[in-house]
Amino acid sequence: MMFNHAIMTNYKNRLRTLVGGFLCAILFGFLSAAQASTPLKLTSWNMDWLTLRSANDPALPPNVPARTQADFAALHAYAEKLQSDLIAFEEVDGPDAARQVFPPQDYDLFFAPDPIIQQVGLAMRRDKGLTATLNPELTALNILQEGHHHPLRGGLDITIHHGDAHLRLLILHLKTGCWAQPLTSKKRACRLLYQQFHVIENWILDRQDDGTPFAILGDFNRRLTPLDPLMQTLQSDAPLTLTTAGFSSPCLGGRQFIDHIILGNQAREWLIADSLRVMVFPHTARGITLSDHCPVSVQLALP
Repeated sequence: MMFNHAIMTNYKNRLRTLVGGFLCAILFGFLSAAQASTPLKLTSWNMDWLTLRSANDPALPPNVPARTQADFAALHAYAEKLQSDLIAFEEVDGPDAARQVFPPQDYDLFFAPDPIIQQVGLAMRRDKGLTATLNPELTALNILQEGHHHPLRGGLDITIHHGDAHLRLLILHLKTGCWAQPLTSKKRACRLLYQQFHVIENWILDRQDDGTPFAILGDFNRRLTPLDPLMQTLQSDAPLTLTTAGFSSPCLGGRQFIDHIILGNQAREWLIADSLRVMVFPHTARGITLSDHCPVSVQLALP
């Protein structure tokens, strides 16, 4: 009986060890799956002439807001509250101004190399294990104009790496002044915007050829809907998801979006349903100069 009892005790101990190891493996698997499926938050935010220049700087239009330290502190606080992993920004006057909102200990910054004040760029959080590869700037968006006009902006083309997954971003800020006019419009702003959409169309066709998941985001200065002729032109070349479709922006009293996030290829499958969010600045922000645009975000479940 002593011998049998010893065998039984040893068997029970081994069984506990096996069961414990099995449960640990299951738990580790759950944790690994949860970590692998952690959503990535993607945001577009036009920051309204964010610059450290003084209000009387001759390079600035007279209506540009002069930011105070309190303004920059408030913008930084909202950026932290936003908790976004990738923030595509527009109208930022280079890295020095951007660091006031996205400090280097928390974010890596990338800019399109345009020698202008209203630059586009990306703030990428440093605590998510993301890396980035800069692609050549989409300079074709900066269409040459006759006469004396403010230069248009090129597009920041950047690939984000998250483990084995890749997401290519095109961050842009298009010509203003052609909000919903038809394709037959002869308005100068519309002619330029239509040319820029043709450039975007070619970029999308290249992504169709290489199969890379992608997102196009920024200030389109266009009230895009699935029925808009410019959006229909893009969708005639490739299946796209306009994440703002069917919604109105609650920003500044509610109106149609001009800031958009468009997804293509496998990125469409990564979109988390009902994840579209707009951060609206509360009334307590009165007296603080923030931005005339609100951050627009979606979440993606990268593999």
